[in-house]
Amino acid sequence: MDFVGALTQKHKLLFLRFLVLSLISLLSSCQAATSGAGAKNYLYKYRYPFIKKASSFTSPPPPSSSSFSPRNGDHHHHSAFDYIVVGGGTAGCPLAATLSQNFTVLLLERGGVPFTDVNVSFLQNFHMTLADTSPQSASQYFISTDGVLNARARVLGGGSSINAGFYTRASSQFIERMGWDAKLVNESFPWVERQIVHQPKQEGWQKALRDSLLDVGVSPFNGFTYDHIYGTKIGGTIFDRFGRRHTAAELLASANPQKITVLIRATVQKIVFDTSGKRPKAVGVIFKDENGNQHQAFLAGNPKSEVILSCGAIGTPQMLKLSGVGPKAELEKLNISVVLDNAHIGKGMADNPMNAVFVPSNRPVEQSLIETVGITKLGVYIEASSGFGESRDSIHCHHGIMSAEIGQLSTIPPKQRTPEAIQDYIRNKRTLPHEAFKGGFILEKIASPISTGELSLINTNVDDNPSVSFNYFSHPLDLKRCVDGVRMAAKIVQSKHFLNYTQCDQKSVEAILNASVRANVNLVPKHTNDTKSLEQFCKDTVITIWHYHGGCNVGKVVSTEYKVLGIDRLRVVDGSTYDESPGTNPQGTVLMMGRYMGVKILRQRLGKAAGV
Repeated sequence: MDFVGALTQKHKLLFLRFLVLSLISLLSSCQAATSGAGAKNYLYKYRYPFIKKASSFTSPPPPSSSSFSPRNGDHHHHSAFDYIVVGGGTAGCPLAATLSQNFTVLLLERGGVPFTDVNVSFLQNFHMTLADTSPQSASQYFISTDGVLNARARVLGGGSSINAGFYTRASSQFIERMGWDAKLVNESFPWVERQIVHQPKQEGWQKALRDSLLDVGVSPFNGFTYDHIYGTKIGGTIFDRFGRRHTAAELLASANPQKITVLIRATVQKIVFDTSGKRPKAVGVIFKDENGNQHQAFLAGNPKSEVILSCGAIGTPQMLKLSGVGPKAELEKLNISVVLDNAHIGKGMADNPMNAVFVPSNRPVEQSLIETVGITKLGVYIEASSGFGESRDSIHCHHGIMSAEIGQLSTIPPKQRTPEAIQDYIRNKRTLPHEAFKGGFILEKIASPISTGELSLINTNVDDNPSVSFNYFSHPLDLKRCVDGVRMAAKIVQSKHFLNYTQCDQKSVEAILNASVRANVNLVPKHTNDTKSLEQFCKDTVITIWHYHGGCNVGKVVSTEYKVLGIDRLRVVDGSTYDESPGTNPQGTVLMMGRYMGVKILRQRLGKAAGV
């Protein structure tokens, strides 16, 4: 009797499922960019059958009261949900997946899926998503009032779908300051890491940075570790050995498919409140689908059901304000009905300023994103990237911090980075020799900026960016740390390890900084050897690495349980609640936070019966 013939029908089905899942796993871990869009669609729909277009949603009739119950308790009829998570990003995906273990969850994401987008999926195309300014792009381009080009994620997986992929944990001091349960934190990090985090295979550029950091005194060498500790280390990455990105969206594979509904291209317009009681309480949301049609989704009648905002540091304060929660004067100016007056919403916005030193090379340089990091005692982090100015495609990109062209563009003084200046820059750089873009960057980033700004609405259209200011270097200590960091970056470029690797001659600090701006005719820094000029260099070349945070700070907008103060059944779980960016790069902590808060909510509601 043959093996297959001896199997029962149940075992045959299980065996078939195993083969299919094995095939999916194999294809998803190989750089299968050549496979057709149809095959990719089939594979992701098989693994995530609960991801649907927003237009598939059927709105229920409005509830007769705020305590309405689900129709027959069947969430598939789109009647009501135990939790509505707004924003399928770095925190929203693990949060929704965890909550679905015991409760019905509706996850609403304004963007599409990352699985079929080659610009999102592969490291080699990293900069292309940032260069795509179309309405359907996975990144939404914006410029802060400081004049710094920036980006917001607009895709399932959020920032983990468009960032440089580096993964590290927050410091133990940060965990303590946040008041988090250390035991649960140390259970939540590995839950993420087992599913989407990898150890990078280091090549020349990142090795040169490692050895140079040690030479300039950023020691000891801590090897490969997720931990945030002083010295030089190699961190994790969400890119696998084939250069394929693994985003927060993949954590939805851990969801209970019977209890979760994920809608893509679902743009939430506002939160719906019941204001008939002593305190306003969230009862649902209004969203538009990909065709522009409006839908309503409601919470179940249980008082513990919640709308949870995970829209990020830009999207969450914006959504609160559009829903009538924010500074009264600002809301009334835009004719938004005030649900709750809170002057703190949108305040305390901060971004970690970064400055890049371009390192030319006389030899081909491999593409690499953040892998090695120097955690200094100067209050700055040193990182590096390479090879993103070498492809023909990248020469035509004008938005992306890791490409040589944005490094040069950044040296236009921030206030002068107008759309016209950008277009002039694009036209001019196309006449430059290809060799002008060979090499990479040493990146210097301020660890915990003291300078802060704010976010305010421009209009009531959720698709438009709000006005955001970060006030980079408005505090003198931030500027001092930048000067120290740029000096260290210059020493690293001058080290024997980079000179040997790039096959370039040693240059002065002035020549190194001027090389960073040689493709730009608008403000090449002068007298770069003295402190005053280095301060000017910091101010004029500031760019971002997208680690902005704040706007819904603990104690001012939300409680220590992340419940919005003064409102029932509304919570915030994302980086808008942070007053500093955790670790050298925040994505690991934001991913963990989604899992952490999901488990905490389940345990608070169900105790041991939660099973998590």
